[in-house]
Amino acid sequence: MKKNNPSQKEKETVCVVGLGYVGLPLAVRTKEKGYNVIGLELDKKKIELINKKQSPIEEVYLYENLPKHPIRATDNAKEIKKADIVLICVPTPVDEYYNPDLTLVQKSCEMVAKNLKKGALVVLESTVNPGVSEEVVHPIFESFGHKIGSDVFIAHCPERINPGDSKWNVTNIPRVVGAFTQKGLKKSVEFYEDIIDGEIRPMKHIREAEACKVVENSFRDVNIAFVNELAKSFDALDIDIKDVIDGASTKPFAFMPHYPSCGIGGHCIPVDPYYLIERAKRAGFDHKFLRTSRAINNSMPAYTVELLQDKLNEVKMPLNGTNVGILGIAYKPNVDDDRESPYYDIVNALEKHGAKIHSFDPHIKEKSSVKTLATLLKKSDAIILVTNHKEFDEINGKLLKKNKIKVIIDGKNTLNKKDIEKNGVVYKGIGR
Repeated sequence: MKKNNPSQKEKETVCVVGLGYVGLPLAVRTKEKGYNVIGLELDKKKIELINKKQSPIEEVYLYENLPKHPIRATDNAKEIKKADIVLICVPTPVDEYYNPDLTLVQKSCEMVAKNLKKGALVVLESTVNPGVSEEVVHPIFESFGHKIGSDVFIAHCPERINPGDSKWNVTNIPRVVGAFTQKGLKKSVEFYEDIIDGEIRPMKHIREAEACKVVENSFRDVNIAFVNELAKSFDALDIDIKDVIDGASTKPFAFMPHYPSCGIGGHCIPVDPYYLIERAKRAGFDHKFLRTSRAINNSMPAYTVELLQDKLNEVKMPLNGTNVGILGIAYKPNVDDDRESPYYDIVNALEKHGAKIHSFDPHIKEKSSVKTLATLLKKSDAIILVTNHKEFDEINGKLLKKNKIKVIIDGKNTLNKKDIEKNGVVYKGIGR
């Protein structure tokens, strides 16, 4: 499709609603490509930092590009009236019972609809289940008197972002787009083709675009659940799952390696399947496979604590009263994102057993109970590695022995098992 020319870009204003892990990189990228960008955000501290050209998020792309392509952040919803394009990038979490919570999407749509200029394009990037655009978004804009396809063009382009990835980021990850009308679809595809160096695939129906994201992450959830269940099985069978997966990976086709761990975190994989599960339930379909996968993956933090308890028993130590150090709070390595991190479920399980807990994450120091790795090791009798940050690469058998660590549970299977055991420290991985 034909892309916008430079003169058009200079005239267009884009408003990004929600300046988090998705919205802020998208806003900066849009500014980088020549658009006038307004960022709408409620967090005043975040607004202040962004307006100082400082990223509130630990992300290389933002560190490098926000100072060069600064955006204007505000909490004034009336600024939306200036926008030709509005991108809604707000969280879509689940509650404590795993029920989808669309509150922020609804409130954002109401705010945008109330302040929208005629003929603007509105794109929902937030991850939602199939049907939300039709059942929630569309009625909201109509209730404010907007006619879809003339007063406003509505599309859905589910966010794809991978924090901490040096190769794939907001600039080059391919995207899918769906819209209510062909004109809206054309506008959306042209915009995304202009800002992203990757394929932009138009979908036949907006519902298909919604389904793509939940399918992508449900696929990963199912495969991770499979290897997590294998990990439990192989623990009973005395088989090293890491060796088995590496061996199976030598097959050059029809196998995609996934690895077990102490739990799944982030705002996508532990959340998105529930959106499909609950929406399908309302349509009379039961996603048994997805529910089983979620149950398996949700069980891993507690299973990790069980492994620690078993290994402490081997050295005649109770979990109750033992000083347990937790390495990592973030849900993945080398980022400061702790959303849905297994760390929290592991802490809860340890507290129920009466353990004394110490934590350290070099990327989330404000939530750590100690200030350095050295301090955590000195305070701890046992360790659980939750996040394989690069700062933890220095951990070896000699260091653990020096600090009189009796047991270490490798929740990511990244440490040197032979070296640790050679130094007299009890090692246990997930499935190895």
